[in-house]
Amino acid sequence: MRVTAALVAAIGVLLLLSGAALAQEDVAGSRDYPLFSRWPGYSLDIYEHSRFDAVEFELKDGEATVEGEYYYIDYYRKEGVEAATALEIIRNYENAIRKAGGVVLNTYGTSYTVGKIVQEGKEIWIRVHPWNDGRGIELKIVERQTMEQTIQANAASWRSDITATGHAAVYGIFFDTDKAEVKPESEPALAEMAKLLKDNPSLNVFIVGHTDNTGTFEHNLRLSLDRATAVVNALVGGHGIAVARLKPYGVASLAPVASNATEDGKAKNRRVELVER
Repeated sequence: MRVTAALVAAIGVLLLLSGAALAQEDVAGSRDYPLFSRWPGYSLDIYEHSRFDAVEFELKDGEATVEGEYYYIDYYRKEGVEAATALEIIRNYENAIRKAGGVVLNTYGTSYTVGKIVQEGKEIWIRVHPWNDGRGIELKIVERQTMEQTIQANAASWRSDITATGHAAVYGIFFDTDKAEVKPESEPALAEMAKLLKDNPSLNVFIVGHTDNTGTFEHNLRLSLDRATAVVNALVGGHGIAVARLKPYGVASLAPVASNATEDGKAKNRRVELVER
């Protein structure tokens, strides 16, 4: 059976076209990560998911190893689609992180950006890496469950701590990342703080805000004061504590109770303290 050169060429073209068409489709079983919409004109070429893994994220002062549910997502532009620039990709993902209530932790030129979002009891870490001049977009995402609070807010234990050491740490006051609005789930701790003050009418306290060392010291100094002030306002406005009994102060990361080199350490350092006046 003779096969003409023209037929061979035609078959070759068909194979090339079918291969290109397949390249436009998403890899089987893949999906976009819910917090981030896909870049227009890009297909999902590589998708990996692990229930638990450890991933390193580059920070300004070193690396953070984050453990949790891991997603690896790699996009590539479709044939005929103009690629986005690397800077365009970086800036858009930075904006998306902030819009979701997160914070950009580190950006290295147009090579990558690293961010963290806290939502619904978990930290979401993301690394965005544009590659091949923006033709590809690599995402590494880890969902890390935040440290479970095992020490319950309790007025009696705080009174004991203050009697023994002059201060007591409160871990039940919650804020969104880089924000100073007291979250509703802080109410049990606020109620216990109010109980402590009402049961001990001669006790006057400094409300002291503490942060970890993420970000600049000057920014954290202001943030810790703003958070302490928000707690004072919540106790005065929501629980009837006299404002004269409370004084807010912020000390940023000056008084850590654990190393800031780990995420668990940072979680312990982010706290409010009651200090006897």
